[in-house]
Amino acid sequence: MKIRTRLLITSILLFAAGAFWLLDWLLQDFRYHYYNTMEESMVDTSTILASMVSAELGDGDIEVGEAFRRGMTEANRRKLSARIYDFTKTNMNVRVLVTDAAGLVKYDSRDGAAEGEDYSVWRDVRLTLAGEYGARASYAVKTDPESLTFFIGSPLLVDGEVRGVLSVGKPVRSVLPIMRKAKRRLIGMGVVAVTALLLIQVLVSSWVTQPIRKLIAYARAVRDGRHTARPRFERGEMGELANAFEEMRDALEGREYVEEYVQSLTHEMKSPLAAIQGAAELLDEEMPQEQRARFLKNIQTESDRLHGLVNRMLALAAIEKRKDPARSEPIDIHALLDDVTDSLLPLLRGKDVTVRCSIEKETKLHGEYFLLRQAVANLVQNAVGFSPSGAEVEIRVFSRGGFVAIQVSDQGAGIPDYAVERVFDRFYSLPRPGNGTKSSGLGLNFVREIAHLHGGETLLANRPEGGAVATLSIPAKPSA
Repeated sequence: MKIRTRLLITSILLFAAGAFWLLDWLLQDFRYHYYNTMEESMVDTSTILASMVSAELGDGDIEVGEAFRRGMTEANRRKLSARIYDFTKTNMNVRVLVTDAAGLVKYDSRDGAAEGEDYSVWRDVRLTLAGEYGARASYAVKTDPESLTFFIGSPLLVDGEVRGVLSVGKPVRSVLPIMRKAKRRLIGMGVVAVTALLLIQVLVSSWVTQPIRKLIAYARAVRDGRHTARPRFERGEMGELANAFEEMRDALEGREYVEEYVQSLTHEMKSPLAAIQGAAELLDEEMPQEQRARFLKNIQTESDRLHGLVNRMLALAAIEKRKDPARSEPIDIHALLDDVTDSLLPLLRGKDVTVRCSIEKETKLHGEYFLLRQAVANLVQNAVGFSPSGAEVEIRVFSRGGFVAIQVSDQGAGIPDYAVERVFDRFYSLPRPGNGTKSSGLGLNFVREIAHLHGGETLLANRPEGGAVATLSIPAKPSA
C-alpha cells in the first residue's frame, strides 16, 4: 500500500473518531447548558410568583387568592404566537404547585390535578421547607426521556417565616424543538469541518509524498539506465536522501562504467592491434616494395582507427559524466546546418553525395550549439556512410508536439531487422556498403547522450520508400 494511501486512511479514521467524540461531547455539553439556562429562568419565575402569593396570605391556613387563580387560568388558556428566532411558541407550558408547611398541595394550576396530595417527599418541596435551594427533575413516563420536567421551589414567606412552597414546573419538551435545530446545525457544521480537514489532509499527504514520488521516478530512471537529473529539494531530510541517492548512483555507475568501458575498449582494440602486430611482423621479412607499402598503409589505417576510437570514447565519456542539463541558448538553424555540411564537404565529394536542407518556418531551436553541431554531424556522417554514390541526404527541421525535430534521411539499404534495437548501443556498428568496413560504433550512442542531456530523445527507423531516417528531438521550450 502506498504511503499516501496509508496516510489518507489513517487520517480518515483519526478524524472520524475524533469528530464523533467531539460532536458527542459538544451535544452533551450543549444539552447541559440549555438545561442550566432553563433552570435559571425558572428560579426567577418561581421567586416572583412566590412573592405574589405570599402577599395574599393571612395568618391561617394557606389559601391561594382568587385573583391569582383567575390569572393562572387565563394564562393557561391563552393562544400564543411568539416567534423566537426560527421557533414559534404557541402555548404556555408552566405548571405551578403551592403546598403548605406540611407539604400538602393546596393549589395545582393543572386543573387542580394534585391538590390534596402529600408532596413533602419531593426534593423541591422538602429542601425549600428546610430553607435550602429546592430543585428536582422528574419523568412523567419513566420510559420516555422527553417527559422529563424540571421543578424549582421558592418559599412562601410571611413575616420571615416559611409558610409553604411555590414550585414552578416546566417540561423539557418545550425546548426540544430548539435543541433539535441547534443539534442539526452543530452536526452540519461538524460534517463541514471534518470534510474540510480531510481535504486539507489530502493536500498535505500529496505535498508530503511528492518528494518521495520524485525520488522513486529518479531511482527507476537510474535502474533503466536513462539519463536524468537528480531531483532538487530544499534543505532537510528529503534533500539529504536525494544526495544519498546521487552518491549511490555515482558509486554504482562508476564501477559499472569502468568495467564496461574496459571490456568494450579491450574488445574493440583487439582487431586493429592484431592487424598492426601482424603487419609489423611481416615487415621484418623480405618482400616486394609494393607489398611492403600495402602493409605500412594497413598499419597507418589501423592506427588512425585506434586514434579515432580513443578520441570518440573521450568525447562520449565527457558527455556521460555531465550531470547538469545542456546550456540553453538560441541557435541559428541555418548557420548550424551550413557549419555541418561545410565540415563534411570532403566526405560528400568523395562519395558524390549531396545534402538538401529544409527548415519549417517559425521553428526556433534552443540548446548547446557545440553539442548539437556534433550530434547533427554524426547523423549526417552516418547517413553518408550508408548512402550509395550519387545519392541524396535530406535534413529536415520542424516543430511537433513541443519538440524541435531534426531528421536526417538517406537512400541506403535501411536497417536490418536484427539491428533495429541495437543501433544506439555502444560499439555496435553495421558494415558500410561497398567496402564492408565498420565504424567505431560510438556515433549514434554519442548522439543519444547529447539528446538526453538536452531532455530530448533519438529514433532511427526505416523509410517506406527505402533507406533510413534518424530523428533527433529537442524540447522547443528552453531549459533553465
